[in-house]
Amino acid sequence: MLTAKFVNQYYQIENLSLRSVKKQIMIDVLFSHIQEKVTLTDNDKEAIKTFFISKKLRKRQYLLQEGDVCKYMTFITKGLLRTYNVDDKGDEHMSVFGWEGWWLSDFNSFLSQTPAVFNIDAIEDSELLMISRADYEALMIKVPIMDRYFRILYQNSIVTKERRLMSSITHTAEEKYVKLTESNPKMIERVPQNLIASYLGIAPETLSRIKKNIALRK
Repeated sequence: MLTAKFVNQYYQIENLSLRSVKKQIMIDVLFSHIQEKVTLTDNDKEAIKTFFISKKLRKRQYLLQEGDVCKYMTFITKGLLRTYNVDDKGDEHMSVFGWEGWWLSDFNSFLSQTPAVFNIDAIEDSELLMISRADYEALMIKVPIMDRYFRILYQNSIVTKERRLMSSITHTAEEKYVKLTESNPKMIERVPQNLIASYLGIAPETLSRIKKNIALRK
């Protein structure tokens, strides 16, 4: 007859096994994204996965709050998050939305280990891989190709921010929305309309009017 102790040990081992399998699936998502930019050897992969921890985030749960030090850089394997700040009036201003295959962080806070100016929370239940500042530095040394990978990401991020800034200066509200629907349909499908409006720098009512006018012209 099985003892209660044996049964508990069995379920502990089973749960550990399931968590291990789940983390490997998440790591494979990370590898897939990395290999879109650079080539990894089997030794690189074995080394990389030792530097990351996994985390689940519930809808509306914070990953980072303004004023806290950003201790981790985060890769999203499942779900949807947002980066934003809040002004003195309490209004939220969206900076970035991130979903599967995206990295999110308050990068200045992460690199300098100073208080963050952004909040990051989950729009959907999410599953994440996270790397600390110390492990990030160790990873660059252990797997040099990752330095090139992150450099590519930083360059792409700078280009994206420059294009968004130029769009905010030169395009009307409707033009900005149309361009967003063309360049990023996934964002339109998954992000609530009030957050899309904040991202575009317009009121939700203005976005509703724009969408109505577009629909009437079709």
